[in-house]
Amino acid sequence: MKVFTLLCFLFSSLLFSTISFADSKTEVATKQEQKQVIQVNINTATAEELSKVLTGIGMSKAQKIVEYREKFGPFVSVEQLKEVSGIGQATLDKNIEKITL
Repeated sequence: MKVFTLLCFLFSSLLFSTISFADSKTEVATKQEQKQVIQVNINTATAEELSKVLTGIGMSKAQKIVEYREKFGPFVSVEQLKEVSGIGQATLDKNIEKITL
């Protein structure tokens, strides 16, 4: 009886330790996926692409970015984005890693 109990204990320990390792691997994969940042080129993206990728930028502001680009030419710096009506430093700070030229 003691041997049976010991075998059950060892088997259940092995079973639960395997589940624990599987969860850890999933957490690591999730953290790595979160580190990957989707970027958008503000000189070539459509208003729809801009609104999907950039935080705090809806279709209205995204359209203003496109209109600004069409009127004044391509952006030469990310900071220039603040010249678009409705986009300030806070919005730029939230999106700085997502923006490319």
